[in-house]
Amino acid sequence: PPPPLICIPTTAGTGADVSQFAIINDTARKVKIAIISKKIVPDIALIDPEPLTTLTPELTAHTGMDALTHSVEAYVSNASSPVTDIHALESIQLMKAYLPLAVEHPKKLEWRYQTMLGSLLAGLAFSNASLGAVHAMAHSLGGLSDLPHGECNALLLEHVMEFNYEVCPGRYESIGRALGVEIEGLDREERKNHVLGAVRRMREDMGITERLGDLGVSKADLPRLASTAIRDPCLATNPRKATQRDLERIYEKAL
Repeated sequence: PPPPLICIPTTAGTGADVSQFAIINDTARKVKIAIISKKIVPDIALIDPEPLTTLTPELTAHTGMDALTHSVEAYVSNASSPVTDIHALESIQLMKAYLPLAVEHPKKLEWRYQTMLGSLLAGLAFSNASLGAVHAMAHSLGGLSDLPHGECNALLLEHVMEFNYEVCPGRYESIGRALGVEIEGLDREERKNHVLGAVRRMREDMGITERLGDLGVSKADLPRLASTAIRDPCLATNPRKATQRDLERIYEKAL
């Protein structure tokens, strides 16, 4: 066991203040390595929104999309439970309602508090249900290119959701409802398009409009990215089994 650990989060994103996950960035090998252990869960977390008021709008959006991705992946994870579901859906509702406001008004403490709470709930969800292909791919992408982790998640999320959708459409429809999407009376394909569209619009409305190709990723990078992502432990709880070729195709859609 490590010495006593007190964490004070300075973004509404990672959930490191309550989770059993830590990421080591190996800059020599250009990979990110996930450590998952109950021993690194903090003894105390001081959840205070005030440090968030110094974040730029861009970093607010990136880290907030990380929190949203935590909840989406935890909710569809094959290790989810009724308890993690409650945390995940409430987090999605909070991030949808307050993250755009915090991006637009960085000094507004009440909206920062709500995103802090959303990040906390997301951390409780994914620490117990784990994650999925978005994070496996984002870890690989961030390790190779040093792009911001939250931005990687934001650009990959809708494409992984599209890949997974057929194996758990009801789960994604619940996520859509938490995002405020009206899907009643629509057929399955229309529901899917509405849910994916809500995620895409949310990130675009906050200024995350680039594609991976705009950020320096090329088609030649995809085999290496996929070969690293396929070994990431987060992939074990993705609801649909993915091959290395599947991951390459998802990266290519995000180019």
